[in-house]
Amino acid sequence: MSDELLIVRAQLGERAALAELVARWRVPVWTYVRRMLDAERADDVSQEIWLAVVRGLPRLREPERFAPWLFTIARRSITDRLRGQYAREQETLTPAGNTFTGDTFTEDQVEAMVDRAVLVEALARLPLPEREVLVLHYLEDLPVADCAHICQVPAGTIKSRLSRARRLLRTCLEEGDRS
Repeated sequence: MSDELLIVRAQLGERAALAELVARWRVPVWTYVRRMLDAERADDVSQEIWLAVVRGLPRLREPERFAPWLFTIARRSITDRLRGQYAREQETLTPAGNTFTGDTFTEDQVEAMVDRAVLVEALARLPLPEREVLVLHYLEDLPVADCAHICQVPAGTIKSRLSRARRLLRTCLEEGDRS
């Protein structure tokens, strides 16, 4: 059954259709969020996203645009969480130095593989806009147009960010090889 049909059925109140839709998209959404945040925050933000989806689904006018709509909600939730974190960190900064430590990664079974851990670490060191477009385009397999819609920037900006992100990622990975 297609996503569009599941969405229409869910909009009509069919709980099984909503459950199927969530089951189908739960892992891709969590994976996207996890690549942008640490594991603990990823779980919380993923729950917030699905709550927003359930609340907003009745108002979704274009069921065929579900994936960009879903990832736009995810992006906003991630941005809100990061904004809140950065605001709290700014409030707790001491004159002695910066307390920001960056994204931390907990090891799970998948990240135990050395190559993946190196890639995840390099990805975490990228600036947020570049990390975001890499995750959306390459890891979530979204086309440039959908990435532009989600990030609310022109497609040309996405292409520029992708180019810069690839270059930065390559540099991070090469620096890791030298260490």
